[in-house]
Amino acid sequence: MSAEKQPSVRIVEQQTVWKRFIHLRTLVLEQTRADGRVEFLDREVHDHGAAAAILLVDPVRKTVVLVRQFRPGAFLGGHPDGFLLEIPAGLLDDDSPEDAISREAMEETGYAVSDLRHVFDMYSSPGTLTEHVSCFAAHIDSVKRDGKGGGVDGEGEDIEIVEMPIDEACALIATGGIVDSKTIMMLQWLMLNRAFFEG
Repeated sequence: MSAEKQPSVRIVEQQTVWKRFIHLRTLVLEQTRADGRVEFLDREVHDHGAAAAILLVDPVRKTVVLVRQFRPGAFLGGHPDGFLLEIPAGLLDDDSPEDAISREAMEETGYAVSDLRHVFDMYSSPGTLTEHVSCFAAHIDSVKRDGKGGGVDGEGEDIEIVEMPIDEACALIATGGIVDSKTIMMLQWLMLNRAFFEG
């Protein structure tokens, strides 16, 4: 058994730099390394709350329903037009992940979900973001929409609803047609769990 100290981290100082939709903080952290050395880290952390995301699968038509919308981060990061093809997602807003993602699916696509399954949780970019995303898969009947979809007007959402064959959606990962991390992970999960849509 090693005699080295276990790594540990404590907050020495934190300061709010900005707080509106996001909460941006600067931190000074004291890290005790595995070899016992102590070092101080200056970091910035961005927090805007926990979220949930969902892959909508029509097991009869063997399709998925995705959404296309403008993403300013991708736009500033060099994506040609800033419009990304993604699975529906949104903040929890004090709801449970299950309730939040059912609401988001209806708001963004107009589809009511069934056979809702929690697949995994993830941190989208843990070096700087606190965002914790609960990822789900669900069945839909893509020929029957219960709502309008397209997003919430008052929140500046202008969402295009896109249905495509599962294999076509997965192929877009290799060509750069899908670059959103949660969407890539969920489509790859679907490829590993084909029974979810093969019945």
